[in-house]
Amino acid sequence: MGDSTGPTPQAPGPRAAHVEHRATAPASVACFVLTISDTRTEATDTGGRAIVERLEAHGHRVTGRALVRDEPADVRRTVEAQLAAPGVQVVITTGGTGITSRDSTYEALVSLVTKRLDGFGELFRMLSYQEIGAAAMMSRAFAGAAGNRILIALPGSEHAVRLAMTKLILPELAHMVREVSR
Repeated sequence: MGDSTGPTPQAPGPRAAHVEHRATAPASVACFVLTISDTRTEATDTGGRAIVERLEAHGHRVTGRALVRDEPADVRRTVEAQLAAPGVQVVITTGGTGITSRDSTYEALVSLVTKRLDGFGELFRMLSYQEIGAAAMMSRAFAGAAGNRILIALPGSEHAVRLAMTKLILPELAHMVREVSR
């Protein structure tokens, strides 16, 4: 005798869950943009400007933008203040992720991350490798959750910023915020 209840429903696969998560993510995310540089000025900050332009073009809100010298205490203090600000969900930095003696973003900020998104740095370096070759390994770009906020550190190069924003950050930004807020 056959079972008349019909086929057993299948649990949604990981692809279906991902689609559902994206669908329930916020339409607009509040972001603070920080440029870390000893040489850039507001007029020459093409990386910071590119982040702001891309965020706004995709419907996200920029709550503020600043430029600080590559001094670890100043960088950390600025980022900590923004991570604590009630209206900020994401902090994106640009600059200071290389390996020169003045590049200190990684050291200043990585300890603020409570959950690392290792795949971000791995994918960023893979995409960079496709464009600039082995020099991509010198980037220490990273992302992660800092409590219930997202912290992303990008290189100072405008081209690198555009690559990361287009290929990695904008496609998943709202989804990341949704997940870290749960």
